[in-house]
Amino acid sequence: MCGIAGLYAFPSGAPVQAGELSAMVAALHHRGPDGRNTLIDGPVGLAHARLAIIDVAGGAQPLANEDESVWVVLNGEIFNFVELRRELEQRGHRFKTRSDTEVIVHLYEDFGDRFVDHLNGQFALALWDKKQQRLVLARDRSGIRPLFYTQHNGRLAFASEVKALFMLPEVPRRIDVSGLASIFSLWAVMPPSSVFEGVHSLPPAHLMIVTPQGTRTERYWDWQFDEATVTRSSEAECAEELHALMIDAVRLQLRSDVPVGAYLSGGLDSAVVTSIIKNYSHTDLKTHSLTFEDAEFDESAQQREVARHLGTAHQSLVCTRSDIAAGFARAVWHAESPLVRTAPVPMMLLADSVRAAGQRVVLTGEGADEVFAGYDIFKEARLRRFIASEPNSKWRGRLLERLYPYLKHSPGAAGALASRYFAQGAMDVNATDFAHQPRISTSRRALQFLNPDLLTRADAWHVKTALQSATPLGFARWPALLRDQYLEASTLMSGYLLSSQGDRMAMAASIEARFPFLDHRVIAFANRLPPSYKLRGLREKRILKAAFAADLPASITQRSKQPYRAPDASSFFAGQKALPWVAELLSANSLNSAGLFDAVAVSKLLEKCRSGRAVGFGDNMAFVGVVSTMLLHQQFVAPPSFHSTLG
Repeated sequence: MCGIAGLYAFPSGAPVQAGELSAMVAALHHRGPDGRNTLIDGPVGLAHARLAIIDVAGGAQPLANEDESVWVVLNGEIFNFVELRRELEQRGHRFKTRSDTEVIVHLYEDFGDRFVDHLNGQFALALWDKKQQRLVLARDRSGIRPLFYTQHNGRLAFASEVKALFMLPEVPRRIDVSGLASIFSLWAVMPPSSVFEGVHSLPPAHLMIVTPQGTRTERYWDWQFDEATVTRSSEAECAEELHALMIDAVRLQLRSDVPVGAYLSGGLDSAVVTSIIKNYSHTDLKTHSLTFEDAEFDESAQQREVARHLGTAHQSLVCTRSDIAAGFARAVWHAESPLVRTAPVPMMLLADSVRAAGQRVVLTGEGADEVFAGYDIFKEARLRRFIASEPNSKWRGRLLERLYPYLKHSPGAAGALASRYFAQGAMDVNATDFAHQPRISTSRRALQFLNPDLLTRADAWHVKTALQSATPLGFARWPALLRDQYLEASTLMSGYLLSSQGDRMAMAASIEARFPFLDHRVIAFANRLPPSYKLRGLREKRILKAAFAADLPASITQRSKQPYRAPDASSFFAGQKALPWVAELLSANSLNSAGLFDAVAVSKLLEKCRSGRAVGFGDNMAFVGVVSTMLLHQQFVAPPSFHSTLG
């Protein structure tokens, strides 16, 4: 794992300077503490901050082909590099290193822009073709690794994180209201936008081609569903196939020249990954878990059960509310985004503990819920469609009580109020955003606290339009579950879970997180399954549970999904008082100076949270969203000079 940055000067732009590249890559030190290198060749400059994982001694970048006509910098890993290298050597290519990165330049020589089709990995990269004078930017299929770009004064700048772009004086620092509206609706910004004006995110599974004539962006892969490709195999046969496929995905992602560990949450997904490592590899495995003081969030009993069953060397980190408050500003700095949940902070602290234990790589269970329909949102949408088919049925509405059994204040147990809440959008069960309407409604509570001028501009950003523009051809003909999964993967997963809660929090501690469930072969396999193999009634991830029933305790494989959560607004108070830095940040002077929020409205929200009356998701997300946005403004927009001691 690493950080990349660079510049491309169009004919009208100023030449690239070495000092510019050095400043950009220095801002990415946490992504690559093991070395920095730069290259300037004509109109292009490439920079790399290295976290040494594979070929520790010889894998420095930028890295070139035999005649140095093609150069590359990579953030991430190419897991199938061993197989690719073997094929490329048979085709006559010569290698100078043992690095996974080197296969990229040789694949490009043979296949041009289609080199990405051959990569099994999680990556963001920049490739310079010296002969054709073209720059190629690419991002992995699921959007695991970030890549941002901006264009000013005849030059295009790109980097793994926005803070590197802000090292260039010509790049303005302003929060984009549409991006803010997207976060306060979907928890994430829809690419190619970002939360900063003029800064864009290369979407997952996309290439950008940069030449003297301009830029061109194209998608090279997508989730697809075709009725003709749905498997006719039995559920048992598919479970067996999935078992073998997951073993191979984990096998590839265990490739490393440094120690590899695993996160163990207590749920099915991380237990599956951990069991594969333990049972089907020779890795000396350490597992790492988060525990909480509050029983509503804690899964330590299940974590210990899995660790005992598999015999892993296990360590846990206890995270308190005060830990969350103390780490929140640092988490925002690394996320480079407003947050509507505090959940990223414990993940950052867990990554710190992994690094302190001497490990640099961890495998996680992230992605399984999107791929195999594990989230409550899928069950919720199924129930809402079922109820909508007979809206006057009283017993159907009672089924809502079966949702969210792990919550103290479950929205499904609120009787008539729950029925009205979940009935949102019930008149159009085929709407693109049907499954997401209740969550969007709850999340958008934060918009009420914007100052009136910004609220008017935020209202001009329409959720439905944004989501519809993000769907592929034929989407409306897909089964409902597949539609719901696709939107979840292209919004919450790529924009929040893999970013603010994933890559950014791991890299804050210079840790590389890997995600076997997001191997593109696993996604393609899951998309060929009949929907009932994933979700039958309200039983989620049926095929995954069946595939690993023999490897794990029944108490784990039969346990209902409990999503990872952390204490939210309550973390920012000590007794009946807001923490001093929170009170100062949300004071009328600070709010009016930033110009983002209505000071009177925020003061009422602060009082509601202080008195313990903010028990719902809406108020909690709004409060965390206001605090994080103010921190983001303070860290990236307000300072006259760009620096931070948080990273």
